[in-house]
Amino acid sequence: MNNLFCRLHLEGRHLNKLRVAEVHQLSEHESHESCAEDKLIQTFIQKLLMMDYRARYIKTKQTNEEDHTQPRDNDIFEDEGDIFKEIIFSKEAISQSELIHPMDIQMAVFHCADGFLKQLMVTKLSQCQYALPLLVPDPDTQQIEFPLWTFRQINKSWMKRNTNNEIFSQTHPVCKAQTPMVSFFRFGYVSSSKSQLMNSLINDKHNTFFHRNCPGSSRTRVLMDGVVEIAWFCPSGTNDDKFTDCVAFCNLHGDAGDHEKQLQILTEMASVNVVLLTQLDKNDKSAAIMQNMYRNSKPLICLLTEDKSTVTETRKGKYKIGLKGRNQSEVSEELRRAINECLSESSSTFRLEDLSKHSDIRVDEEDKDRRGREAAQQIMSFLEKKDLTEIKDSFLPHQGKLWRQWSQKNKELHRLKGDELEMDISRKQTEMKKIREQQHESDVSEFMTCFIKEINSHNEHEKMFYLKWLIIFLDDYMSTELTDLNHKYDKIWSKVLKLEEDKSEHLKAEKEAELERISKDLQAAAFGLEHIMREIGQIYESCSSVEKNKKDLQVHFSSLPSLAAEMMISGFPLELMDGDAAHVPVIWISAVIDQLIRKLGDQRVFVLSVLGIQSSGKSTMLNAMFGLQFAVSAGRCTRGAFMQLVKVSDEMKTQMNFDYILVVDTEGLRAPELAGRSTRNHDNELATFVVGLGNMTLINIFGENPSELQDILQIVVQAFIRMKKVRLNPSCVFVHQNVSDVTAVEKNTEGRRRLQKTLDEMTKLAAKEEVCDAECFSDVIRFDVQNDVKYFAQLWDGSPPMAPPNPKYCENIQELKKTIVSHAANSFEMTLAHIKDRIKDLWEALLNERFVFSFRNSLEISAYRKLETEYSKWSWSLRSAMMEIKNKLHNKIENEAINEVKETDLQTELKKTSEEVKKSVSEFFEKDTDKDILIHWKTSFENKIKDVQENIVRETKRKLNEILQQRDLRKKIDDLKTHYENTLYEKSKELALQLKDNANNEETLKKEFDLFWEKWMNEITRDSLPIKDIDIMRDVREILRDIYESAPVDHLRESRDIFSVSSYSDYVQLKKSCGFTRVLRNAYKSAKEMFGYSLSKDDEIHIRSFVTDVAQQTDTMIQSFNISKMGYNNSYIQQLTDCIKKRVTDQEGRVKYVFKNEFFMDLVLSICKRANKMITDQHRMFREANDPFLYLEKKREEYCRVFQKYCHGATSAAIFGEIISQKLKEPIEQSLYKRTAKELTSEMRSNCESLNGNRSNLEKHILKTLAEEEDFDKYMDYINTPRDHFKSFIRDEVSRYISNTFDDTIKSKMEENIELLQQKIMKAAHESTELVQIYRRDVKVNKGDVEVNRGDVGLWLKSFTQRLSDVLIFSIKDLSGVKHDDVDDFKLLEDVMRKELPEVISSIQKNFNDFLWKLDYKDRPDELLIDHFCQCCWVQCPFCGATCTNTIENHDGDHSVPFHHINGLNGFYYEGTQIFCTEFCSSVVTSSKTFYSSGQWFPYKEYRKAGGVFANWSITPDLSDLPYWKWFVCRFQKDLETHYCRKFERKGKIPEYWRKWTKEDAIKSLDENHTLRKEMGWFSEMTERLFLDIKTKTKQYQTLF
Repeated sequence: MNNLFCRLHLEGRHLNKLRVAEVHQLSEHESHESCAEDKLIQTFIQKLLMMDYRARYIKTKQTNEEDHTQPRDNDIFEDEGDIFKEIIFSKEAISQSELIHPMDIQMAVFHCADGFLKQLMVTKLSQCQYALPLLVPDPDTQQIEFPLWTFRQINKSWMKRNTNNEIFSQTHPVCKAQTPMVSFFRFGYVSSSKSQLMNSLINDKHNTFFHRNCPGSSRTRVLMDGVVEIAWFCPSGTNDDKFTDCVAFCNLHGDAGDHEKQLQILTEMASVNVVLLTQLDKNDKSAAIMQNMYRNSKPLICLLTEDKSTVTETRKGKYKIGLKGRNQSEVSEELRRAINECLSESSSTFRLEDLSKHSDIRVDEEDKDRRGREAAQQIMSFLEKKDLTEIKDSFLPHQGKLWRQWSQKNKELHRLKGDELEMDISRKQTEMKKIREQQHESDVSEFMTCFIKEINSHNEHEKMFYLKWLIIFLDDYMSTELTDLNHKYDKIWSKVLKLEEDKSEHLKAEKEAELERISKDLQAAAFGLEHIMREIGQIYESCSSVEKNKKDLQVHFSSLPSLAAEMMISGFPLELMDGDAAHVPVIWISAVIDQLIRKLGDQRVFVLSVLGIQSSGKSTMLNAMFGLQFAVSAGRCTRGAFMQLVKVSDEMKTQMNFDYILVVDTEGLRAPELAGRSTRNHDNELATFVVGLGNMTLINIFGENPSELQDILQIVVQAFIRMKKVRLNPSCVFVHQNVSDVTAVEKNTEGRRRLQKTLDEMTKLAAKEEVCDAECFSDVIRFDVQNDVKYFAQLWDGSPPMAPPNPKYCENIQELKKTIVSHAANSFEMTLAHIKDRIKDLWEALLNERFVFSFRNSLEISAYRKLETEYSKWSWSLRSAMMEIKNKLHNKIENEAINEVKETDLQTELKKTSEEVKKSVSEFFEKDTDKDILIHWKTSFENKIKDVQENIVRETKRKLNEILQQRDLRKKIDDLKTHYENTLYEKSKELALQLKDNANNEETLKKEFDLFWEKWMNEITRDSLPIKDIDIMRDVREILRDIYESAPVDHLRESRDIFSVSSYSDYVQLKKSCGFTRVLRNAYKSAKEMFGYSLSKDDEIHIRSFVTDVAQQTDTMIQSFNISKMGYNNSYIQQLTDCIKKRVTDQEGRVKYVFKNEFFMDLVLSICKRANKMITDQHRMFREANDPFLYLEKKREEYCRVFQKYCHGATSAAIFGEIISQKLKEPIEQSLYKRTAKELTSEMRSNCESLNGNRSNLEKHILKTLAEEEDFDKYMDYINTPRDHFKSFIRDEVSRYISNTFDDTIKSKMEENIELLQQKIMKAAHESTELVQIYRRDVKVNKGDVEVNRGDVGLWLKSFTQRLSDVLIFSIKDLSGVKHDDVDDFKLLEDVMRKELPEVISSIQKNFNDFLWKLDYKDRPDELLIDHFCQCCWVQCPFCGATCTNTIENHDGDHSVPFHHINGLNGFYYEGTQIFCTEFCSSVVTSSKTFYSSGQWFPYKEYRKAGGVFANWSITPDLSDLPYWKWFVCRFQKDLETHYCRKFERKGKIPEYWRKWTKEDAIKSLDENHTLRKEMGWFSEMTERLFLDIKTKTKQYQTLF
């Protein structure tokens, strides 16, 4: 025995038992009839779980099995053979090790399995129509065990005839079935096979009991002696049944004389005893036993192997049958008759459970968890004496009427009708909340309290027993009642059929009504673990909705999903869609999946779903494929949808790239119980849901009824078209079951051709309904008719109930399994978190009826959000690198080191960063966990990055070339400045030489210098006009007066801000008409002018968009003027007004109205007011740098110091060193401040919450700030001019960040940077000094030393400035006004600089706080961030004014937002009234309402048909609360009414429900909307753009206005 366990690799397994989890996983299948010994156990279990009865026939693979012969050492030629020598007298064949007996494999697994695996194993053996172990001796102690637990889940069904010769069915658990029992045993060795003889009685085509002639049998067996097996014959109710009732057959293996205890038990409990022996012999050791049995009243049949006689009744109930030399069939028939005669005379019956009463045997249930059974029995005690049809209402109140009502209300909420939409939404949400509150107030029944208590108080092992026992008890409890109801249903149905023949309509209607009542009772009577878990789910959802625990719930509701998750991990299915309410409990399912993630990790999951008509074998197929236990009986059809986890073995994980398979089993399509209840719609929803959820869907087709095939295929094809339209790409396999001849190639080829034709026809039909241009099925989904259509043999190998599963069916299952694995290896990797989102997305879309229009793919949205974030980083890397390059080249331009900038030069400079970004992009798309989704956008984003780079290069080139041009234009100014400086230096030097004798009298020197300074400043600036301050608005008004001489002064002074006006109606008038309608139209125009012209909503939107666009264009123009470098000129204002005038004129040519003069004036004034500060600040910078008086006055201290140095006799080198140090101050400042600005910008992109993400994150913080400040004007600024508000917010954020962090980080960073600059400057000075020294040493000239030295200072300056040209704007020309030819001591020059430079640095450090204002506008951090964030889409929703959140300007596809505003915020009102619209466009698009645009009415559902701005927007349905804007409307109701001169009243009344939202709720909702919803708005553009959903309806839409 130990050798056997060792050969089977089961050493120690009798202590460390095999568990279900170890075998219940997808692993590589051994499909051969033989395998190596180390694979025997795995192969046996795999085949058994698949219900392949050939599991018993596995042979051990030998090393030379392929040849099936013993190898010879030498070949013998034909004429040398000797048959007598080689055959008769040959030596024995080469010795082989004994083969392992197949029943030893089975029993080895049985002994080494834990209780649950034993039960699963025996259940599967029963399904294979095999005999089951009844009494099993322990291999070590030989104590007999009765494994009652293993029989608990087995039911047997059979058909009987009653006294009226009517056939009726019976189903009983085998443990409780009262049947006669026939026991078989033998004494001694007999030549005939007892087991084979028994098989002929039960099923002569199937080896119910394994016998010596079965394939794989060997001479020795180790574990079978003493084992008693049992099998049942179940009649089919036909005339050829061998027995008319269910009969149990028991078989004692081995010599009965050696197993007295088993023999005693069998003979006592049997109705008939059958014994095999060689012959009767008084001297035989079994003689006494035989004598006792013969004298006993119990029937006895003796089968004698050495006797030739036919059946003989020796006395009543005692028979003898000879076997020797007789035909097996005759013997079997005689034995059958004899048994039948004995049974007819006997009333004794056998019940399996009664075996446990024997004291000498051990019952396995005594060792199993008694506590679990007792707990299950306690729960069942609540059901005693209860009407089964009322149990659910009594004990499971949360899932009954209230849950169905809530589900219905939820559907109504998503399918809105009526005028007062938001009021209707508010009412329904209030009703739903009340239902949830009622659910919450419902008592938790004692039954559920006890269940939850028990399931929480057990460990994992005990919990499994508890649940298994509960399932067993519930099945047993229901079986009788359900059987009676089914019998009643069948009887009445038969009467209905008879009445149809008799044409009795009245009686027929009565019977059909009765049938309906019974059908409802059947539905109500269904009560299983799934209903208990459904109740727990509804308890959780009700508590979650009201956010508090139930008073009578002993645990916190948040722990309930964990229980369901543990059950799923343990192998129990979980209800995904409630079949009774036809609803998905999304809150519950999401919570359970969250717990699965918590317990297992976010595992990779392949979702396999199945679709097919009812009772087509879907669940049976899944059970066979994965060893599952979905309910499969005809009376227990699946309702709704269930999901179950199947673990993938380690060796298969690498092959499939998945950790689990999530199997989704569904209710059948075209279910009879749904007839008359929108069956087609329900089926479409179910099909769409499971197809969308699955990586692969198995389409199960049963039979060959063309109409049924056509019906299901149209449903399925429509589901796949919907998936294509929303960019989901599931695969499918068609499984054609119950095919008579699956091997007929020609027939299958023809079947495939017909299926392909039907699929193509159904595609055309479904495409019309879904508004799709697909012509054939391959247009919808990748489909290979050769490989993706499977033909299955019929399930049973014969006629039930005694037929075993068809081995061909199991082969088909295995082939399908391979196909699934192959598909999985190439499938998109979904995780549990993805599945949670997918379930929610699919269900939300289905609730909205219009699936394609409503579906939001959270997986793609999440992936795209991640991609957008990465894109922001990539583009910032390129921008940041280019800023560095631009600064460096700017320095070189100003230093006159370069005179031209080419794109190729910039590309070369950017190449390193560009390569890094390309690598990062490539790695992201190749390695990210969502790479399969991201691949859709790979090319698009690679092109976008390329475009960004090209635009950056092009824009940088343009700006640098402008700097080059401006440098040349400034030359005159710069030359003048140089002349002034040169004059002052020379004159101060002359004065210093005159006062050299008074060098020690500081007061005299100071006085003389002041007199000198005043004199020469007056003389120098006498011919130069000072640069004056400017008044932009004065210049604007003057230019406008020139244009409109009659422009009222008051209007120019008190113009309106055109960006914040509520309506543009006052600014326009109708165009004059011509032709024969001219008089009529002009009369209409005059009337309009008299009473006021009201623009349509479309016109208002167009004008607001036009104003924004003009403002953006002029903003770019102002930037291009570069006023800080070139100064202000009032011609700039003229250019602006000309540009605006042209735009207004062009716009008038495209519309039916013209703008009044006031529009143009207000537009110019508003734009210039906004730009006023920027222009003024830039002009101030220019004036400070270029006004001679101001410029030189700033240098006064510098000149004074040089003057004093000269007076004290300082050398030229010392003076020159100090001048250089002073001259470096401004370049150092500019370089430092630019670098600081760039680093600060990058720092804020990392550390500042509002600026560290993408555009959507920034908007969230803007809305938070607006709510906190509660400033209505700022809100209107945000609503009307979002771009300007974003800019303003960014500037405020930057200012706040600098204020908060300046002392801690910015200042120290600036000190670090200025120290680095100082080091670079001194390094350049030192290296230049060394260069001059080398030059002096190595260059030989004939001229004197003086001549040589005079050339040295030029060399030193050239070297010094060139070494700094990358980091500072400092060149030789900056020193051209200072004579330095006599400088020859360069060591001294360097020493002076080393001494003076720290003082310059120190003076700069004192003014660090003002660094922002000393930077040019374009170099400031806020402007850099504005440039980064605001180069995106700013198009506003035509209904509500929400701004598109796409981060790319002029992007492909539609505009969209994650959540919309209330339409009234945009001034939207009901046509013909002054009443605000209080709807959200994202809710109104689900309704049947209409809107007015361009003189026509359009349904909101088909808003794109309105064309124009409407056609480019994707607005997906969204019925979430959106507290933010509801709070805003309530908080600023009066302000809005005043601003727009409209009212919130009547149908525009604010729902009371909105007033519950607080500011805190509003702010909190922003985080929820931006994190949980994952920027869903973007994806809608991708889905809805692909298809404008649903056919044009002929129904007249109810109008809103």
